[in-house]
Amino acid sequence: MKIYIMTHMKCELPIADGYVPLQVGRAIGQDLGYTGDHTGDNISDLNPLFGELTGLYWIWKNDRDSDIIGINHYRRFFAEEDGELLRQSTVEETLKKYDLIAPVQMVGEDSHYETYKKVHNSEDMDAVRAAVKTCYPQYLDTFDAVMNTKEGYYGNLCVMKREVYMSYCEWLFTILFEASKQIDVSGYDAYHKRVYGFLSEPMLKVFTVYNDLKVKEMPVIYTSEKAETKELKAAIGQLLRMGQIEEADQLYHEFVALRPDVRLPASDIRRELPVIEMILYIIKMEKEYGVEGMYEDSQELSELIDNFRKIKEEIISGKCEEVSKELHVSEIARQVILQNLDY
Repeated sequence: MKIYIMTHMKCELPIADGYVPLQVGRAIGQDLGYTGDHTGDNISDLNPLFGELTGLYWIWKNDRDSDIIGINHYRRFFAEEDGELLRQSTVEETLKKYDLIAPVQMVGEDSHYETYKKVHNSEDMDAVRAAVKTCYPQYLDTFDAVMNTKEGYYGNLCVMKREVYMSYCEWLFTILFEASKQIDVSGYDAYHKRVYGFLSEPMLKVFTVYNDLKVKEMPVIYTSEKAETKELKAAIGQLLRMGQIEEADQLYHEFVALRPDVRLPASDIRRELPVIEMILYIIKMEKEYGVEGMYEDSQELSELIDNFRKIKEEIISGKCEEVSKELHVSEIARQVILQNLDY
């Protein structure tokens, strides 16, 4: 068994039997001391377009002897029921009964197609559909059905029997390379240029459904937040310490518009960004109307988040008068929090 840990950065990785770090984009990146995806038959230099898929390709073409092949990320790992790292013995026993292991399916607000259309260029997804029709027309009905559902696997995380992995990669890359003939990324920023990584995520379910594969869904643990999410929080925190509230609010909205992925549960694992957005709104309104409020109690972002949640808990419990003695709870804050009790 080899479960490859895809990484583009130096970080603390688990040391366990069967787990192998793999540096993706090694051909155009600094040597991190891990096995790289730049040897043998590879597409390592296409990492800005394919993301972790350059690692999947390298494994497909260069892993000669693994009976079981898996994909984890540097901060996302399959887990046992007790939350510990998935063990080799569990994998081996599971794959005696199943064809592959995949994450517990996520359910979006919209279909895969509509979600992609909101964040990316829908013409790229259309190019994938055309490629399916050209290369594997027997899959087209399944492709359409899956793209119009809200449920699916994510992150290209998987653990497969060797023959399943090899078949999946041949199918996936045939489609993506065909689609690339119609996709123009010249006007995309660095985030949207990772188009093939985004396009590939719903494809695992298409493949499993069409081939009637037995899938064991397992939980995924997150060991850290997405780097860009942490950077955004740190920048907002610094602006708040400097009293630059308008600038902090502007940075938040501009950054999220450019990188909507930073708000995803897999990126913002403490679910703080929606809270930060509300805090910035409350502080702006309190300043505009000359009302004493949250910013008088603290200028530290972590403390503002704690205070927000404390106020919310007291509102829910009906004891807001008690927290009001400790904190400046304005009517503006009360109304915003009341309207957003789900966060």
